[in-house]
Amino acid sequence: MSVEVIVPLLALDPDLDPPNRMRSGDAAADLPARESVRLEPGERLLMPTGFAVAIPEHYCGLILPRSGLALRHGLTVVNSPGLIDSGYRGELQVILLNTGSEPVELERGQRIAQLLIMPVPAVSFVAASTLPDGPDERGSEGFGSSG
Repeated sequence: MSVEVIVPLLALDPDLDPPNRMRSGDAAADLPARESVRLEPGERLLMPTGFAVAIPEHYCGLILPRSGLALRHGLTVVNSPGLIDSGYRGELQVILLNTGSEPVELERGQRIAQLLIMPVPAVSFVAASTLPDGPDERGSEGFGSSG
C-alpha cells in the first residue's frame, strides 16, 4: 500500500506543462526545459524548469537524468542525483552536461530530467571508538574491491 505525498507546485511559467508521471507506475515526474538552448559537446548549463515546489518535511527531491536523452544524446545531470531539500522554495533547476560528441538541441517544454520524491529518515550520528562489523567481509575495502 502506498502513501500519497502532496507536493504543492507553483507554476513560474504557466505556459509549460507541469511535472507529471507519464505512466501510472512511473516513480518520477518529468521536468521541462524553460528555455530553448544548444549544448555543445562537453558544455554544461543550469536549466530552469519554470516550477517551484514545497516538498514536505521529512522528504526530499532527487533530480535524475532521463535515460532516453542519456542514451541517444549523452545528455546527463552533472550532480546526479541533484538534491532538493524540503526547505527549498526556489525554482527547480537542472545542471545539464552534454557528454556526447555532437551538439544537443533542447526545445522549450522538452522533458529534460526527472524529479523523484523520497522519504528522509531521522538520523543521529553517534561518536564511536570502533565500528560494528558489516553484514559481509568487506570491511574498509573500497573502490574496485569486488573485482
